[in-house]
Amino acid sequence: MPARAVRVQLRVKNIGFLSFGHWSDAPGSQVRSAADSLLQSIELAVAAEELGADGAYFRVHHFARQLGSPFPLLAAAGAKTSKIELGTAVIDMRYENPMYFAEDAGAADLIAGGRLQLGISRGSPEQVTDGWRYFGYQPGEGKTDADMARTHAEVLLMVLNGEGFAQPNPRPMFANPPGLLRVEPHSPGLRDRIWWGAGSDSTAVWAAELGMNLQSSTLKNHESDDPFHVQQAKQIQAYRDAWKEAGHEREPRVSVSRSVFALVDERDRMYFGGRDQSRDEIGFIDSGTQAIFGRGYAAEPDKLIEQLREDEAIAAADTLLLTVPNQLGVEYNAHVIESILTEVAPALGWR
Repeated sequence: MPARAVRVQLRVKNIGFLSFGHWSDAPGSQVRSAADSLLQSIELAVAAEELGADGAYFRVHHFARQLGSPFPLLAAAGAKTSKIELGTAVIDMRYENPMYFAEDAGAADLIAGGRLQLGISRGSPEQVTDGWRYFGYQPGEGKTDADMARTHAEVLLMVLNGEGFAQPNPRPMFANPPGLLRVEPHSPGLRDRIWWGAGSDSTAVWAAELGMNLQSSTLKNHESDDPFHVQQAKQIQAYRDAWKEAGHEREPRVSVSRSVFALVDERDRMYFGGRDQSRDEIGFIDSGTQAIFGRGYAAEPDKLIEQLREDEAIAAADTLLLTVPNQLGVEYNAHVIESILTEVAPALGWR
């Protein structure tokens, strides 16, 4: 058996889906409103749990017809499910007040019984120019919006530790416990379930130093001449090396996202059979950042298995997030997830 296939068998333990939650009134869309997007996201999490998937993750974008407020969604999905992990990929920390974030995340995690896996990041290109300014945030003197995002993340991690830091009022409305106060509700263990969506090797190392898990998407900064999956595998290795150097006691988790479609019926072939997804693409995500976008996978199961064996980043990760075409509806997306779980994962030794 090829060495890469062995690494896949040893690593991948969790398979989840990642939904953009996009709604549109275009012909063929089964997600035509914000209500459709939210309610169908919950339905798909329930369906995925019943199928045996490990995670339900959601993209977060502001000023867009996508999922902009994740915590009500995560809380509702948490109340409707009992086993599946619920997460984000990713929350843009340029828009976030770390204190409100900690309150909302703590409440949603308690409702879900400690199943949240929250991906946070500096964010992606925006729908509006400097959208975080409309939310009341502005980088400090001499700082960039990326600096601001990382500062917000560091404050959040401190708050999630659960240690008191706020001086209590000597005449409070309610009786206080002794000592400094913390943000409530506090959910023990959530601090270890924060992931950083790293677009570069250096931010992956920074995330490891701070003890965050790693999310690596379908694109990253184009930092060498290697194919996307090789660059991503090297990013993961740099992260793991930095984690070990930092001396953290627990084992980190690493996820990668992929568009993977097993062509098992005529619907699959109609939607994805004619697309050429076999090559990486290179482009600019902003005026100064060149990125490489990883290929997608769409093939008959036997061919798909052989293709996935060659993906070095999947081999290096423990969690695979399958991007799903949410506008095609809950029933079809459940079919997409089930096809991978039954037709592909067993042959690769995943889970």
